Amino acid sequence: MKIKEITDVIEAFAPLSLQESYDNSGLIVGRPTDEVHKALLAVDVTDEVMDEAESEGCDIIITHHPIVFHPLKRFNSANVVERCVERAIRQGIALYACHTNLDSTADGMSWRLATMLGVSDLEVLQPKTDGERNGFGVIGTLAEPMPTTDFLRKVMEVTGAKAVRHSDIATPSVSRVAVCTGSGAFLIGEARSAGADIYVTADLKYNDFMTPDGAVTVADIGHFESEYCVIEILFDILSKNFLTFAVRKSERSRNPINYLTK
Repeated sequence: MKIKEITDVIEAFAPLSLQESYDNSGLIVGRPTDEVHKALLAVDVTDEVMDEAESEGCDIIITHHPIVFHPLKRFNSANVVERCVERAIRQGIALYACHTNLDSTADGMSWRLATMLGVSDLEVLQPKTDGERNGFGVIGTLAEPMPTTDFLRKVMEVTGAKAVRHSDIATPSVSRVAVCTGSGAFLIGEARSAGADIYVTADLKYNDFMTPDGAVTVADIGHFESEYCVIEILFDILSKNFLTFAVRKSERSRNPINYLTK
């Protein structure tokens, strides 16, 4: 199957036109007309994921994060980016990323995580334009209110998060839940204005936990943990459109952050 056939299906779901200006989503290594036979789905391209692709005979790796964000001046294996790109070229493995376009498309990343957490009746938190379902973050309602600490434990169970950093508990129970996968501090104000009891996201800084000022609980579950659902999203897209194309969920896609707990 040609790479273009695969990327056309992905981009029909998450058009590249939705990606942010700083992003580098799309085909990074390979040509659209190249033939591929087996895809590996991961969060990032790493040495371990490259090992897995080679051992499993995968000739295209589809990830959430683009391995290349900035121009490369050398290919001498000096760092993981140069090393993996050089290795992909040598081994004939195509690299494709679906990043902020998948973050902001309707039914994309935040939609999936919110659904996994039992949040329904979803609406976009920050639409791209008025009336659109495309945009960043979502907000919705739990079927039944849940004690805030119980909901945080559920988030940990669903996402595999080993720890959750959170602000002061704003309300003893939660009903309205806002979610933004990845770095979502920029939506704290929108979550508060939309009436969220809790806002689940990642990559919050110290002062971000003060921003809600008691109006909404903010919870940082970790960047990787919030975005691991990308593998299931991509698997669903490809398996529903290509019944005979081999797709493998990476078993070596891992969080680069480790935790030491007391």
